[in-house]
Amino acid sequence: MVHRSWLTAGAICAAMAFVVATGAYFYSQGPSSADSRAMILPVDPTPLVAVTKSGERPFSIEVADTSAEREAGLMFREEMADDHGMLFVFDAEQEVNFWMKNTPMPLDLIFAGQDGRIRAIKQGEPQSEAIISPGEPVRFVLELKAGTAAKDGIRDGDLLRHPAIGTAPN
Repeated sequence: MVHRSWLTAGAICAAMAFVVATGAYFYSQGPSSADSRAMILPVDPTPLVAVTKSGERPFSIEVADTSAEREAGLMFREEMADDHGMLFVFDAEQEVNFWMKNTPMPLDLIFAGQDGRIRAIKQGEPQSEAIISPGEPVRFVLELKAGTAAKDGIRDGDLLRHPAIGTAPN
Protein backbone atom coordinates (compact mmCIF):
# COMPACT_ATOMS: atom_id res chain seq x y z
CA MET A 1 0.00 0.00 0.00
CA VAL A 2 2.74 2.50 0.87
CA HIS A 3 4.56 1.86 -2.42
CA ARG A 4 1.39 2.49 -4.43
CA SER A 5 0.62 5.84 -2.70
CA TRP A 6 4.20 7.07 -3.32
CA LEU A 7 3.85 6.10 -6.96
CA THR A 8 0.52 7.98 -7.21
CA ALA A 9 1.95 11.04 -5.45
CA GLY A 10 4.93 11.05 -7.84
CA ALA A 11 2.67 10.89 -10.87
CA ILE A 12 0.53 13.76 -9.55
CA CYS A 13 3.64 15.90 -8.89
CA ALA A 14 4.96 15.22 -12.39
CA ALA A 15 1.62 16.15 -13.95
CA MET A 16 1.46 19.38 -11.92
CA ALA A 17 5.01 20.30 -12.96
CA PHE A 18 4.05 19.76 -16.61
CA VAL A 19 0.99 22.02 -16.27
CA VAL A 20 3.05 24.77 -14.58
CA ALA A 21 5.84 24.53 -17.18
CA THR A 22 3.32 24.60 -20.06
CA GLY A 23 1.58 27.64 -18.58
CA ALA A 24 4.90 29.45 -18.09
CA TYR A 25 5.86 28.74 -21.73
CA PHE A 26 2.65 30.14 -23.17
CA TYR A 27 2.66 33.14 -20.81
CA SER A 28 6.25 33.98 -21.81
CA GLN A 29 5.33 34.16 -25.48
CA GLY A 30 3.92 37.66 -24.96
CA PRO A 31 0.57 39.03 -26.05
CA SER A 32 -1.06 37.84 -29.21
CA SER A 33 -4.07 39.09 -31.10
CA ALA A 34 -6.28 37.05 -28.77
CA ASP A 35 -5.08 38.93 -25.67
CA SER A 36 -6.87 42.07 -24.57
CA ARG A 37 -3.72 43.91 -23.54
CA ALA A 38 -1.38 46.09 -25.52
CA MET A 39 1.99 44.79 -26.66
CA ILE A 40 4.70 47.31 -25.80
CA LEU A 41 8.02 46.74 -27.57
CA PRO A 42 11.27 48.43 -26.54
CA VAL A 43 11.85 51.82 -28.11
CA ASP A 44 14.61 51.56 -30.69
CA PRO A 45 17.65 53.64 -29.67
CA THR A 46 17.88 55.20 -33.16
CA PRO A 47 15.01 57.45 -34.23
CA LEU A 48 13.32 56.89 -37.58
CA VAL A 49 13.58 60.03 -39.73
CA ALA A 50 11.03 61.03 -42.35
CA VAL A 51 12.85 63.17 -44.94
CA THR A 52 10.30 65.59 -46.41
CA LYS A 53 10.49 68.58 -48.75
CA SER A 54 10.23 70.87 -45.72
CA GLY A 55 12.84 69.09 -43.59
CA GLU A 56 13.46 66.03 -41.46
CA ARG A 57 10.94 64.71 -38.91
CA PRO A 58 12.30 62.30 -36.26
CA PHE A 59 10.14 59.68 -34.54
CA SER A 60 10.88 57.34 -31.67
CA ILE A 61 9.71 53.91 -32.79
CA GLU A 62 9.09 50.37 -31.74
CA VAL A 63 10.16 47.84 -34.39
CA ALA A 64 7.80 44.92 -35.09
CA ASP A 65 9.88 42.48 -37.14
CA THR A 66 8.52 39.06 -36.16
CA SER A 67 5.19 37.54 -37.20
CA ALA A 68 3.85 37.71 -33.63
CA GLU A 69 4.87 41.35 -33.23
CA ARG A 70 3.41 42.34 -36.60
CA GLU A 71 0.18 40.51 -35.78
CA ALA A 72 -0.27 42.28 -32.42
CA GLY A 73 0.99 45.69 -33.61
CA LEU A 74 -0.73 48.58 -31.84
CA MET A 75 -3.83 46.61 -30.92
CA PHE A 76 -5.34 47.63 -27.57
CA ARG A 77 -3.02 50.67 -27.39
CA GLU A 78 -5.12 53.58 -26.15
CA GLU A 79 -2.57 56.37 -26.40
CA MET A 80 0.74 57.15 -28.00
CA ALA A 81 2.97 60.23 -28.08
CA ASP A 82 2.76 62.48 -31.14
CA ASP A 83 6.40 61.74 -32.04
CA HIS A 84 6.12 57.96 -31.55
CA GLY A 85 5.21 55.13 -33.90
CA MET A 86 5.65 51.48 -34.79
CA LEU A 87 7.67 50.30 -37.80
CA PHE A 88 6.58 46.97 -39.28
CA VAL A 89 9.44 45.21 -41.07
CA PHE A 90 8.55 42.41 -43.49
CA ASP A 91 10.93 39.73 -44.76
CA ALA A 92 10.55 40.87 -48.38
CA GLU A 93 8.53 43.29 -50.47
CA GLN A 94 5.01 41.91 -50.61
CA GLU A 95 1.36 42.83 -50.75
CA VAL A 96 0.28 43.64 -47.19
CA ASN A 97 -3.14 44.05 -45.66
CA PHE A 98 -3.80 45.77 -42.34
CA TRP A 99 -6.96 46.29 -40.32
CA MET A 100 -7.79 48.18 -37.14
CA LYS A 101 -9.74 45.52 -35.24
CA ASN A 102 -9.01 45.93 -31.51
CA THR A 103 -7.13 49.19 -32.16
CA PRO A 104 -8.87 52.07 -30.37
CA MET A 105 -6.67 54.88 -31.79
CA PRO A 106 -7.04 56.29 -35.31
CA LEU A 107 -3.76 55.90 -37.20
CA ASP A 108 -1.82 56.97 -40.27
CA LEU A 109 -0.36 53.94 -42.07
CA ILE A 110 2.68 54.89 -44.15
CA PHE A 111 3.70 52.20 -46.66
CA ALA A 112 7.29 52.18 -47.96
CA GLY A 113 9.28 50.08 -50.40
CA GLN A 114 12.63 48.35 -49.99
CA ASP A 115 14.44 51.67 -50.53
CA GLY A 116 12.45 53.46 -47.80
CA ARG A 117 10.47 55.58 -50.31
CA ILE A 118 6.89 56.17 -49.26
CA ARG A 119 4.46 54.59 -51.72
CA ALA A 120 1.15 55.29 -49.98
CA ILE A 121 -0.34 56.88 -46.87
CA LYS A 122 -3.68 55.53 -45.64
CA GLN A 123 -5.87 56.28 -42.65
CA GLY A 124 -7.03 53.64 -40.21
CA GLU A 125 -10.33 54.03 -38.38
CA PRO A 126 -10.52 52.70 -34.80
CA GLN A 127 -11.94 49.18 -34.38
CA SER A 128 -12.57 48.80 -38.13
CA GLU A 129 -12.21 45.45 -39.90
CA ALA A 130 -11.90 47.17 -43.29
CA ILE A 131 -8.74 46.12 -45.14
CA ILE A 132 -6.07 48.84 -45.50
CA SER A 133 -3.62 48.15 -48.31
CA PRO A 134 -1.33 50.27 -50.48
CA GLY A 135 -2.29 48.29 -53.60
CA GLU A 136 1.34 47.37 -54.38
CA PRO A 137 4.14 45.41 -52.70
CA VAL A 138 5.93 47.16 -49.81
CA ARG A 139 8.59 46.19 -47.31
CA PHE A 140 7.85 48.56 -44.41
CA VAL A 141 4.80 50.11 -42.76
CA LEU A 142 5.06 52.95 -40.27
CA GLU A 143 2.06 53.55 -38.02
CA LEU A 144 1.69 57.00 -36.47
CA LYS A 145 -1.13 58.83 -34.71
CA ALA A 146 -3.79 59.94 -37.17
CA GLY A 147 -3.07 63.29 -38.76
CA THR A 148 0.69 63.19 -38.09
CA ALA A 149 1.63 62.67 -41.74
CA ALA A 150 -0.38 65.70 -42.88
CA LYS A 151 0.75 67.85 -39.93
CA ASP A 152 4.43 67.04 -40.53
CA GLY A 153 4.25 67.33 -44.33
CA ILE A 154 4.95 63.63 -44.97
CA ARG A 155 3.90 62.72 -48.52
CA ASP A 156 4.17 59.95 -51.12
CA GLY A 157 7.71 59.83 -52.49
CA ASP A 158 9.33 61.07 -49.26
CA LEU A 159 12.02 58.92 -47.65
CA LEU A 160 12.03 56.99 -44.37
CA ARG A 161 15.50 56.48 -42.87
CA HIS A 162 16.34 54.04 -40.08
CA PRO A 163 18.88 51.23 -39.58
CA ALA A 164 16.09 48.61 -39.91
CA ILE A 165 15.37 50.02 -43.39
CA GLY A 166 18.95 50.59 -44.47
CA THR A 167 20.15 47.14 -43.43
CA ALA A 168 17.14 45.11 -44.57
CA PRO A 169 18.31 42.40 -47.00
CA ASN A 170 16.83 42.38 -50.51
